Amino acid sequence: MTLKEGRRVKLAVDIGLADAVVMAEGAAAGPVAGFLALAAGTEGTVDRVVGEQEPSGEVREYERLKSLLDSFGHDMPPESRRQLEEKVGSLESAWAAHQERGAGVMVRVHFDNGFVLDGARDDLFTPA
Repeated sequence: MTLKEGRRVKLAVDIGLADAVVMAEGAAAGPVAGFLALAAGTEGTVDRVVGEQEPSGEVREYERLKSLLDSFGHDMPPESRRQLEEKVGSLESAWAAHQERGAGVMVRVHFDNGFVLDGARDDLFTPA
């Protein structure tokens, strides 16, 4: 789903939040205040959408080399292909971490109950 500012959304899953208290005015953080749970179905409005995070240099290099290997590897001399496979293999952990994180959009949602959730992945929400 593509989220845009002003769009009505609802939580797709139950979420629990626990962290140090940070004042909205930017005052220093205090100790952990407790645990907040927001139920699936809680509705709100998207206040802000932060674009997709840029992939790291290692991820871009993996994509480039993997494409080269897949497209032309069968025509390469054996030693060149082996070297390329080694380079691709050395970058696979960065690629796997990128895939696990995903390149999702981050949003700030102001819920109808007054709570604000900032820096949340877009896949936590469905259209309201």
